[in-house]
Amino acid sequence: MPRILSEADVADFRARLCEAAEDLFARHGIEAVTMRQLASALGVSPMTPYRYFRDKDEIIDAVRTSAYNRFADALEAAFGSESDPARRSLAVGEAYLDFAVGNSRAYALMFDLKDMKAPPSEGLLAAGQRAQDCQIRHVQGLIDAGLVTGDAKDFGAIFWAIVYGFAGLILLGQMSPEEGRRLHRLACMGVIADAAP
Repeated sequence: MPRILSEADVADFRARLCEAAEDLFARHGIEAVTMRQLASALGVSPMTPYRYFRDKDEIIDAVRTSAYNRFADALEAAFGSESDPARRSLAVGEAYLDFAVGNSRAYALMFDLKDMKAPPSEGLLAAGQRAQDCQIRHVQGLIDAGLVTGDAKDFGAIFWAIVYGFAGLILLGQMSPEEGRRLHRLACMGVIADAAP
């Protein structure tokens, strides 16, 4: 008689499968990974993953959702760690860089996937929106403090582009994490000074 799985059992296996998928996808690319390889990585039968996920697209979506939620958690924690608006903005950017460097496989799956066949789930869209909202909130804090004049969404996109660029340079080995953080700080302070009333 098959064992009845508790909700905790299901959640644990899904998490382990997502972790294995993140590793395999990062090492071999999305197209090279199969459900059979995922099952093998976990030491289960080839049909076992189908008890937890419909197909590979659903696993990719779950992996990306988890990554975006961890990313948003890091940004929100940094946002809450500072009360000064300028220091808070820098802390959010540094949390972004720290996440990218410390979670490079997840980061690649978040931003490097293009032309996915399946549309993103509501969970994935919500997780991505959390990260974007944090970028807008820290800029709104700069505006509210009178440090920046302009639209929070526009400046949120500017700060995002700056940190995304430095994260990419670090991950490509074009600069050290320390140099990336230093230059990121200079760039952001330059934007704040330039956008001051």
